[in-house]
Amino acid sequence: MEIIKLRDEYIKLGQALKAAGFVEDGVEAKFVITEGQVFVNGEVDLRRGRKLYENDIVSYDGKEIKITK
Repeated sequence: MEIIKLRDEYIKLGQALKAAGFVEDGVEAKFVITEGQVFVNGEVDLRRGRKLYENDIVSYDGKEIKITK
């Protein structure tokens, strides 16, 4: 599980995927998100701009990201 520490109040879903190294760039992030391949807290989320806060869990391709402060 990758851990992302927040510098601000939140991080956007596409940014989190890039920061964890799960995708190469914003274009790839947009594609996997809009194709329904990304889960936030166990539910599909199709919004690249979805705001992630402390304790949110993102799942993609069998890998997970946990958001911490």
